[in-house]
Amino acid sequence: MDESTIWWLLAGAAVALELVTGTFFLLMLALGLSAGALAAHAGADLRLQLVAAALVGGGAVVLWQRWRRQHPRAPRASENRDVNLDIGETVHVSDWQPDGSARVKYRGAEWTVALHSPQPDPTPGAYRVVAVQGNRLLVSPA
Repeated sequence: MDESTIWWLLAGAAVALELVTGTFFLLMLALGLSAGALAAHAGADLRLQLVAAALVGGGAVVLWQRWRRQHPRAPRASENRDVNLDIGETVHVSDWQPDGSARVKYRGAEWTVALHSPQPDPTPGAYRVVAVQGNRLLVSPA
């Protein structure tokens, strides 16, 4: 079996493992393994194949990690205004229950409201919707 065939099989195994685990970094390593296969096709010796695979795979992982740091993830759907237009709206809470919840009239219906970050003694007043969990609005002081 040729060295390039072994490299291609390893790259395919990395892609298959990525499909099972959902770890995007395995795709970057598969790129490195593909670079090793291409170096083998070019007739490079084993050392150069290993160096090519390590540089491309490691470089791709470093570049992907740097890109992820510069582009933070979008908020979860329950907290994303693009998904749920209630996020950012204001509700008026007239009184809080002892369990930390309240009932408010919002958009013509009764809603259960809870604080997004618990406070010892919440006061009545205006609150901004931060997230929606099912039929419960999570709020923070406006």
